Amino acid sequence: MKFSQLGLAPAQLHACESLGYNTPTPIQREAIPVILSGQDLIGCAETGTGKTAAFLLPIIQKFSERPRPGIRALVLAPTRELALQIQKNYGDFNRMATNRSVIAIGGANIQTQIAQLRRGAAVLIATPGRLLDLMERGAVNLSTVEFLVLDEADRMLDMGFLPAIRRVLSKLPTTRQTLLFSATMSPSIEQLARSTTKQPIRIDVSPRGRAATTVEQFAYQVAQESKTALLLELLEKEREPFERVLVFTRTKRGADRLSHVLKARDHSVSCIHADRTQPQREAALRAFSDGRARVLVATDIAARGLDIDAVSHVINYDVPSAPEDYVHRVGRTGRAGNQGKAITMVAPVDELSMRSIERLTGQTVKRMVSQSIGGSQPPAMTPARSFVPFGRGHNSVRSFKPRRAR
Repeated sequence: MKFSQLGLAPAQLHACESLGYNTPTPIQREAIPVILSGQDLIGCAETGTGKTAAFLLPIIQKFSERPRPGIRALVLAPTRELALQIQKNYGDFNRMATNRSVIAIGGANIQTQIAQLRRGAAVLIATPGRLLDLMERGAVNLSTVEFLVLDEADRMLDMGFLPAIRRVLSKLPTTRQTLLFSATMSPSIEQLARSTTKQPIRIDVSPRGRAATTVEQFAYQVAQESKTALLLELLEKEREPFERVLVFTRTKRGADRLSHVLKARDHSVSCIHADRTQPQREAALRAFSDGRARVLVATDIAARGLDIDAVSHVINYDVPSAPEDYVHRVGRTGRAGNQGKAITMVAPVDELSMRSIERLTGQTVKRMVSQSIGGSQPPAMTPARSFVPFGRGHNSVRSFKPRRAR
């Protein structure tokens, strides 16, 4: 199927062609006609499948069909990074200068955002917290909203934004088109969908909670104190090219510590977590995206929605606390039809969490045992027969030493 078969107007088709969009993804193929028809929609698809284009293209087309002043579309996103990515995509697709967008996120100057809103905009892309700040200041009028998009709704609920979402909903017109997108469909998401949509069409283009089929998944059995040595072995004595590597830690302190260790070993590293300022976050992502940083160390703030091209490997240095976060982490690789690999380091204390991940995804992650951590050879990818507890001395390693400065 081609984009021309979805009901898109010539302007949107030209935008797709100029951006190299040739064949619609499953979520685009299913969602675009529904949105153009005016029906509410609940879209469930794994990350990296083109959900942003699936809602932006038909919304932009509807703008041109019925021009009106005021904020016509409100897009809520859980993180600043995702909001920035949506704004960039909107700029790529939008060919009419009159249909401006404004982004309202924390970490940026709120007075600048207020001034931009006063100049007028058709689309407001916002994180819930900053939008509430603007509402309390009387700086935003949502009475003209025709389209409400809740993007990565499961992540917004995970981050505790449900009360904020409800306050925003109370200020929106009851007559509107609501589009809810989520990578997973938990009972809490089902409840949110029932309370925000009217007779929605549900589109589910991937099994519930399942990681992308383009991602090859491995789990290394390793003692907690050996994780750093294993990571260094993978990056420095590789059997395969670790070209662009996204490493996830559970805590901000852990991300800082690990990035310092990697820098001491002469690796080009960026780091992103919630304590970093907005300019620091953007600089870290730019360095990783343009290849100046080979490794990006991140907490789960980077697990969803970020459109980072050509991530070759995702390494879960820490097993995520929530099984759903595993799906979003590994979804940063294997995007747009490319192949990727996800490696999870599993200490004895993580075994139950790993089993929960497998139950959620319905997939068995291939267990491996590294036979040469701390040795002179690259880690041997040896299949493990089962996930069994192992002692403190298992896979013990010599302490690593920083390389000499060159």
